[in-house]
Amino acid sequence: MKWDKYTLITRTDAVDILSACLPEAGIEGIEVEDNIPLSEEDTKGMFIDILPDLPKDDGSAKISFYLEQDKSQEVLANVKELLADLSKNLELGSCEIIKSETEDKDWINNWKEFFKPFMLDDILIKPTWEEAKDFKDYKISIDIDPGTAFGTGSHETTRLCIRGLNKYISKFLEGGKKELKILDVGTGSGILSIAALKLGASKVVATEIDEYALPTVKSNMFINKIEKSSYKLIGGDILEDEALQKEVGFDCYDILVANILASVIIRLQAEAARYLKRGGIFISSGIIGTKEKEVVDSIKANPELEIIDIVHDGEWLSVCARRK
Repeated sequence: MKWDKYTLITRTDAVDILSACLPEAGIEGIEVEDNIPLSEEDTKGMFIDILPDLPKDDGSAKISFYLEQDKSQEVLANVKELLADLSKNLELGSCEIIKSETEDKDWINNWKEFFKPFMLDDILIKPTWEEAKDFKDYKISIDIDPGTAFGTGSHETTRLCIRGLNKYISKFLEGGKKELKILDVGTGSGILSIAALKLGASKVVATEIDEYALPTVKSNMFINKIEKSSYKLIGGDILEDEALQKEVGFDCYDILVANILASVIIRLQAEAARYLKRGGIFISSGIIGTKEKEVVDSIKANPELEIIDIVHDGEWLSVCARRK
């Protein structure tokens, strides 16, 4: 099936009213493009470290919507009628409508053709829909379907965290520790929690702010035959939700792992020692090289943590610290 894409040229100060009125014409969803600079409040909840350089805001905006070809003319006529009516009392800009064509692709699943089984040191990571018959001599295997959550294992930051878990879980076990408890903040697909449990941890508590990722975590736990008694999944923001913080528990984790964003790591490091046991390890990644100094300086300034390792992988890095 093919769709028609229509882009309406308008003004930024007309976007809100048009967004509210277009559904009356039969438009079920829109995309909005403008060059309005984002405020600090706007970016607070965004999963992004580096904002693109935008052209100067000239007051113009684009509103795009998609229509099935066999229905487009009727709906488009409704849109034009709506614009004519609104223009009698409001300044909407040129209201030019530009048409283009797009194919009905399965954008959610098309990426799967690029996710293939691979080895991360002695760990096999494979998508649930792929066979891995040619892979041998691995210590553990992880089957993963990230859905719309972050975490296939192929990104540098995920690799850094898995390697950190492998290193420090092994050290704890070799040192005679029999019970290891891990806190996974921002678990995404659950891949780090699964890796920790398969590497020898006895218990994982995982938190995730994105409610849509939670079913994915549970599914991946089931696929990897993880016992329900060995993990606890909690939805919410550990930095803001005091009830969640109490549910997670304090001074009881051997390792806290977080693969998020540099800005979140900086906030989390100030709280990390509350959750870790003495001598516990804080593994942090999601840190792009341009943010290294900012993150490292914040951890160095924390009297309860000492940096023990900084590892780079391409443009990304992980910082590991120990609770004093």
